[in-house]
Amino acid sequence: MGSATREALAGSRAALAELGRAELDVAEGLLAAGRVIGSSSQLRTALTDAEADASQKRALIERVFGEQLPGAAVSLVVTAASSRWSSGEDFLAGLEDLGYRIAADSAAKGVDIDAELFAFDRAVASDSELELALGSKLSAADAKTKVVDRLLGGKAAPQTVAIVRHLVQQPRGRRIGEALRHAASVVADQRGFDIATVTSAAPLSAEQLARLEQGLSAQSGRPIRFDTIVDPAVLGGVRVQIGDDVIDGSVASRLSSLRQKLAG
Repeated sequence: MGSATREALAGSRAALAELGRAELDVAEGLLAAGRVIGSSSQLRTALTDAEADASQKRALIERVFGEQLPGAAVSLVVTAASSRWSSGEDFLAGLEDLGYRIAADSAAKGVDIDAELFAFDRAVASDSELELALGSKLSAADAKTKVVDRLLGGKAAPQTVAIVRHLVQQPRGRRIGEALRHAASVVADQRGFDIATVTSAAPLSAEQLARLEQGLSAQSGRPIRFDTIVDPAVLGGVRVQIGDDVIDGSVASRLSSLRQKLAG
């Protein structure tokens, strides 16, 4: 992530904090705006041109989205477009980030959107036909959203459904599992905790998870929630990933490292 994007993200999130709690329709509006902008290279270039006048960008955004999206969503798109991003792709990621954060804030108390996203990720990973249906470039966006509605409608929170509908329509080059996990991490961050994906050969006991949580929380300074994966391929030990940070203490990793040393 470039320095320009980091500053733009900080500014966009500050504008979101000033806005206060927004409803799901604002999140959906931001995500929809990102899809429209992502589908038009001309519009994306116009809104990310560092030399373009901010008032011209505002006028363009209001002309394109003013009558279609909630006012708060339009205002946040204007704020994001007024910032300087390292790339057009980063701008789209920034709009997505805002949409996910608003979705997180709009959820009812006790609704764990991140857990629902991870559960859906596991369901997709365990079904190759479903993964193909949602991830194939050959599948129409409408067909993908119908699959999402059929699987999640009435079973998951509206915020979860909105996020999954968005990412199958605009994956931005990511595999669906990667996109789901990223969305879950943004939701978690907005709610003040980190998610640690823990992969082990056998299920960890409550005591083991408690010790791991204590150590990771002390290290990160934030509460930790776990997404646990049982994978016999790791042989033993655990692999822990928090965001881009990976702690790999699995037997499989140590054997791989040993093989590399012997080969070298």
